[in-house]
Amino acid sequence: MSVDNFELEIFNNVLSTVAEEMGNVLIRSAYSPNIKERRDLSCAVFNNTGNMIAQAAHIPVHLGSMSFSVDAIMGEDISDGEVFVLNDPFRGGTHLPDITCIKPVFINNNLEFFTVSRAHHADIGGETPGSMPLSTSIHQEGIIIPPSYLYKKGNLNKKLLKEILRATRNPEEREGDFNAQIACLDVGAKRLSEIVEKYGIEKITDASHTLLKYSENIMRSVIKDIPDGSYEFTDYLDDDGQGNENIIIHVTITIKDEEAVVDFRGSSPVVAGCLNTPFSVTTSAVLYVFQCLAEDIPLNSGPLNVIKVITDDNSILNAKYPAAVVGGNVETSQRVVDTVFGALGLVIPEKIQAASAGTMSNVTFGGINPKSKTDFAYYETIAGGMGARSGIDGINAIQTHMTNTLNTPVEALERELPILINSYSIRKNSGGAGKYNGGNGIVREFKFLTEAEVTIITERRKHSPYGIYGGENGKCGENFLINETGKEKLPAKKSLKLKPGNILRIETPGGGGWGEVKEENK
Repeated sequence: MSVDNFELEIFNNVLSTVAEEMGNVLIRSAYSPNIKERRDLSCAVFNNTGNMIAQAAHIPVHLGSMSFSVDAIMGEDISDGEVFVLNDPFRGGTHLPDITCIKPVFINNNLEFFTVSRAHHADIGGETPGSMPLSTSIHQEGIIIPPSYLYKKGNLNKKLLKEILRATRNPEEREGDFNAQIACLDVGAKRLSEIVEKYGIEKITDASHTLLKYSENIMRSVIKDIPDGSYEFTDYLDDDGQGNENIIIHVTITIKDEEAVVDFRGSSPVVAGCLNTPFSVTTSAVLYVFQCLAEDIPLNSGPLNVIKVITDDNSILNAKYPAAVVGGNVETSQRVVDTVFGALGLVIPEKIQAASAGTMSNVTFGGINPKSKTDFAYYETIAGGMGARSGIDGINAIQTHMTNTLNTPVEALERELPILINSYSIRKNSGGAGKYNGGNGIVREFKFLTEAEVTIITERRKHSPYGIYGGENGKCGENFLINETGKEKLPAKKSLKLKPGNILRIETPGGGGWGEVKEENK
């Protein structure tokens, strides 16, 4: 049964709408600000062979990596009424706070689809509140959930859920977020059943395969427009929080006809700190970059058929158990993007933007809420400046690349947590100058009203976001502690215990400039 071009567009929107509705259900029913306000989540639909056929426009770092989660359960005994759960980075996950739930969808007793939700839980145990410690082993980062049955033939695995909740600092919030994830899977399954009832499974199956091939063909066209050849670029991570500095991320991109080989061999081996990343995250970052070059491409697994990613075994970009990885998902993924864009900028600079902030500027904190007398834990990423592009300045104060989360409203933070936001403003003159200027970063100050344990995992505090085509670099970020003794500059990665009245000040990097500054404008 063939699918014409008009039908293809219809089914692309139909399937994408299922994923979007799943995301809306998760957002509206979640308990934590991290999901309902920041929207640190992704939802997708997969076919019965494990290929992603639609994803909502949520978090880019989840885009390619969610396929690894579905692959991890494909060998299991799969029956109707089941839900799988996992977060193990070495068995389909990314980092432990990202918990993935997968629901097989049976129609007429046949497995036809999977609905999938991934959400960043604000705490999943581990050494520090927020589960983003300066770790040296994954066992310090929280509870590890291998691919497991959360529901088996419609029955909740109460023992597993209890074990997960007991490992966290705020089990009520975790349970609420879990329930929201399951609810969105159910809604997705219901919508898919309705679509099949309307169009027939044969039509939907054919449309799914055609969409995958369509995305693959678009990517072939994108790669064909890049001149054949090999292009190398090297960028650096500041440090891993354990004394290792100037960590190398190196790439050689080889373009031949309609296919690309993205080779990271020569990058740093596994490091002692938490910046290691599983191969799934590296793949996701590469896929994101190439999708940025395409116009209006359906979000599915098709492009991976023409992009080959190579790494050294057990390197920082393909870490093996028990490496610490919690920061790799959020920081190393950003540097992979910068490095791949940097290599492509050597050959098609008119299509490539300068480096953006290059960090999610992660802040986690927790303690005892003096009002409720219960544990609290919170995690957020802070936006920065976008790199400039040909024809337009970079945007100020925006999440870029591998993060697509929203700003957590000050009112929501101060309502739910014992903190005040002292300052929240654009960091003026932090973007790099150029024919087109880089966007400015952010200044954000947290004033703590109770004792709290805080961890910061930030980057681009030493190596600034690069300009392109003669543009100047963006300004590096800075972190400060302000207390009764004055203002103390903090390193890029730090865990510390704060007293009531202490202020944490984060200044995020600006984006790089594009093109040389004209003499009259200097």
